[in-house]
Amino acid sequence: MFVKFNPQQLQKFIAICFLFMLSFWSTSSYAADSGKDFDTLPMLVGLFGGLALFLYGMEKMSQALKLAAGERMRTLLSKLTSNRFVGMLTGTGLTAVIQSSSVTTVLLVGFISAGLMSMPQAVGVIMGANIGTTVTAQIIAFKVTKAALAMVAVGFAVQFISSKEKIKQYGDMLMGLGLIFLGMNIMGEAMSPLREYQPFIDAMTHMDNALLAILISAGFTALVQSSSATTGIVIVLAAQGFISLETGIALAMGANIGTCITAMLSALGKPREAVQAAVVHVCFNVLGVVIWLPFIAYLGEFSTQISPVHTELTGVAKQSAEIPRQIANANTLFNVLNTLIMLPFAGVFVWFVERVVPVRAKPSKAKQQVIKPKYLSEELLSTPELALDQAQLELSRVGRRVCNMMNLLPPIASHDAADKVRKQLKQIETIEEEVDTLHANILSYLGRLRLEPLSDSQSQRQIKLVSITDQLESIADLVVDSLLPLAYRALNTNLTISPKMRNTLDTAQERVNQALLDCVNAVRREDAALAEQVLHAKRELNSLLETVLTHQAERLSEGDELRLKLFRVEMEWVDSLKRIYTLSKRIAKLQLRKREPK
Repeated sequence: MFVKFNPQQLQKFIAICFLFMLSFWSTSSYAADSGKDFDTLPMLVGLFGGLALFLYGMEKMSQALKLAAGERMRTLLSKLTSNRFVGMLTGTGLTAVIQSSSVTTVLLVGFISAGLMSMPQAVGVIMGANIGTTVTAQIIAFKVTKAALAMVAVGFAVQFISSKEKIKQYGDMLMGLGLIFLGMNIMGEAMSPLREYQPFIDAMTHMDNALLAILISAGFTALVQSSSATTGIVIVLAAQGFISLETGIALAMGANIGTCITAMLSALGKPREAVQAAVVHVCFNVLGVVIWLPFIAYLGEFSTQISPVHTELTGVAKQSAEIPRQIANANTLFNVLNTLIMLPFAGVFVWFVERVVPVRAKPSKAKQQVIKPKYLSEELLSTPELALDQAQLELSRVGRRVCNMMNLLPPIASHDAADKVRKQLKQIETIEEEVDTLHANILSYLGRLRLEPLSDSQSQRQIKLVSITDQLESIADLVVDSLLPLAYRALNTNLTISPKMRNTLDTAQERVNQALLDCVNAVRREDAALAEQVLHAKRELNSLLETVLTHQAERLSEGDELRLKLFRVEMEWVDSLKRIYTLSKRIAKLQLRKREPK
């Protein structure tokens, strides 16, 4: 039985193995060259184990933050305006929670594609995302490693004892933060012998080359897919006195470039809007590093002035106490100043990407490929609330197609030309195939989302979306399996309906179409009033259908064979319309169902 890794896990695994092998080679080389009794294995175990705890703690804390702030993230996104500054603040807040500027970029693609956000708005959010990623570095720089075990113990106790979902999430958050500090502490103790290891000291002197430091940091960040993790490790190195302030700043800058690689890879094979958003992310981060590269020393001086000074310490102890905070402050300053400088030029970024990555013209209908999901992003599965939003957007595409099927459906025994009716019926069959494809993709996506840790409200929402998707697909099946055969039968047998019956049936069909449209819009907009409107249509529809039955009973006395055929077709047509309305009511009731308190 083989262990399966997703691409992100595999990249992180490779990065950790690389560090492990590099550490093993370097320490073994030192032991051989110096002839000293050097405990290589304990140091490697401490370094590797500490790094594992550090990365796991970051993952756990980030996951708990996403779960605890899920609803707030949705509220934050809903308050976006055309104001670039507000967009920047939104990007900062969102990324501070999910701790991934790459995921923020991926999320923006869905909003741009849905027409909920323009590219200039997205540029402001992308710029703000870089500021959000500096929050973890600031927390880590507080260096409260002595309280690490207490934080792990208290966090575990809270999430183990509490029965409330929200309290458990706060416990997980505290436990994750404690594991970060515990991992830092273990790594620091494991690396302390390297202070006397001359080959390692010599290697660190080469890191004074800012360009080399940026390249190494960018490569490592691309592997672990987290600029926050890279900056945290940089702070650990600084705390041991292995790197200077300028080197630490250069490494933090490189992490900003490395995180862009993840965004670019995630945009491959995606719509052009996705590539445009990723290119904006790359251009902004790379240009920022290029602008500030000659001014690293000045940035270091300024961060030194605003950071605490430990005059009671000297030498390595002083450096270990001061530089971590200085690097964290310089990292935040770099990203804040970078954003403020470039924010007024958001329009220039939009102009540039629209020319570098132009949106392709839509292919003609004859050349269009099989429909594909537009909003289901794999990168967002680790952020359940946002993944659910994307699934809801995709579900809206299904709803619009089902409504289109009903709108294209001609009235029974239509007076239109036979060729026109047949063309409409064929078009309905094509749309139903699209509905089936999107239905399968949405269910698969929501199924994979179920493997992620979900809060109670998120779990309820996931179940609701699965159910609504199924109901919409059932309506599409009813149209194709029940109404289309009746339409073909009426067309082929040349049935004629009386004007009175025609008027009643057409009115009932229009009312069912409206109820379906209202329930789809109720889900799309989360509009309770529209959902209530669907339920209130029941009395009017029942009255119309009662009129149909009365009229049919009156005409049955004629005893005409053609009349009997028409009666069967009309009854089956009315029955199918009733079933479609019943499914629409179920969707409306699902939308009205309140989530349980968190």
